[in-house]
Amino acid sequence: MHVTLRQLKSFAAVARRLSFTRAAEDLNLSQPAVSMQVKQLEAQVGQALFEQMGKKIYMTEAGNEVYRYTRTILGEIDDMEAAVASLIGLEKGTLSISVATTAHYFAPKLLSIFCERFPSVDVRLDVTNRETLLHQLAENEVDMVIMGRPPKEMELEYGTFMENPLVVIAPPEHPFSKERAIQVSRLGEESFIVREKGSGTRSAMERFFKQHKIKLHTTMEVSSDEAIKQSVQAGLGLSIMSRDAVQMELQLGRLTTPDILHFPILRHWYVMHRKGKRLSPLAQAFKDFLLNEAASILKKEMPQNDQ
Repeated sequence: MHVTLRQLKSFAAVARRLSFTRAAEDLNLSQPAVSMQVKQLEAQVGQALFEQMGKKIYMTEAGNEVYRYTRTILGEIDDMEAAVASLIGLEKGTLSISVATTAHYFAPKLLSIFCERFPSVDVRLDVTNRETLLHQLAENEVDMVIMGRPPKEMELEYGTFMENPLVVIAPPEHPFSKERAIQVSRLGEESFIVREKGSGTRSAMERFFKQHKIKLHTTMEVSSDEAIKQSVQAGLGLSIMSRDAVQMELQLGRLTTPDILHFPILRHWYVMHRKGKRLSPLAQAFKDFLLNEAASILKKEMPQNDQ
C-alpha cells in the first residue's frame, strides 16, 4: 500500500468536518483536489471510506478504522515536527492557538506583546465556542487552547493564568442599578438573554441558578457576546457575562453591573493542551508567558472598571 501524507491529511480533514467543502477550506485547497486525494486513498485501501445519504456524508466502517490510524500517524508527525523545531529554537516558527469567544477581548493584546519579543513568529488564532474548542483538543489540532473550566472527560495538562469573574449586566435604567445588596433570589423575577447551548458561560450560569434553587427564565438565545450586549442595552432582558467582555460598555455607561449578593461568580481562564503533547519551544514559551506574566500585563493594560 502506497499512501501519501497529503492523502491522509485530506482524508482526516473530511472526516473531521464530514464535508469536502469545509475540508478544502481548512486545507486551502480546491474541493476537487481534496476529493481526488480521498479517492486515491480509497483506491489504496480497496474500500469506500465515505458514503452519501441525501446531502450529508458519513464515514463507513472502513473509514472509521482508517481514521483511527490516521490520527495516530498525523499525531506522530506533529511530535516529529515539534522535536525538529526544538533544534531551531525560538527565532521563528508557527504558534497555533484557539481561544473561547469571550477571550478575544484580551488574547490579541497578549499575542501582540509576545510577538514583539519574537517578531518572526507566525500566529494562527482561532476564536470559537466551547464545543469547537473541545473538538480541537480531542483531535490535537492546535498547540493549545485558552478557555474556562477544563473538561473532565479528557486527559489534559492545564494551568490557570487569570481570574474570569462573571457578572450580571443590565441597562443603566434598570431598577437594580439604584439598589444595593440585592437578594440573589430576585433574579428569578427577571428574564435573561443567554448564549447557545454548549457555551461555557451559559453552563456556569445554569449551574449557579441550580445551586441557588432559582428558576432561570430565558427570553432569547444568541450566539455572540456582542449580540447579548446589544440586546441588554435595548432592554430585552438581563444577562450574565465575563467582566472582561463588558469593560468598554461599563466605562461608557451603556451597561451596569448591579450589586447582587453572591456575585461575581468567580471563574478562571485556563491554558491547556492534550496530556503528553510535545510542545515546540515556541509553544512552551507562550504557555510560560501566559502562566507567569499574563495576569500582571492585563491588569496594567486593561484596568478593571469598579462599577
